[in-house]
Amino acid sequence: MTAPLGAMPSPPFPDPESAVLKLIVENAIDAMNSGEATPEMAILHAAVHGWYEGHIQGEDACPGCDFRGGLPKQQGPGHPRRT
Repeated sequence: MTAPLGAMPSPPFPDPESAVLKLIVENAIDAMNSGEATPEMAILHAAVHGWYEGHIQGEDACPGCDFRGGLPKQQGPGHPRRT
């Protein structure tokens, strides 16, 4: 893995101090400790819901932004870029 070439365009989302993110992690830990979920299931649940919370927070911080990272796999056929 290589280091980023420049500064991130915005802070990471969700904020590590987010109350919603903390709740997601606490719920995953509780589900694992109660036997309701395996460690793998709990991690997957927290990762997916944490990512989604970050998506929502990012949209709120930058309404109208269409930055998607410019990854090469998103620039080929079937992934038209907006102009």
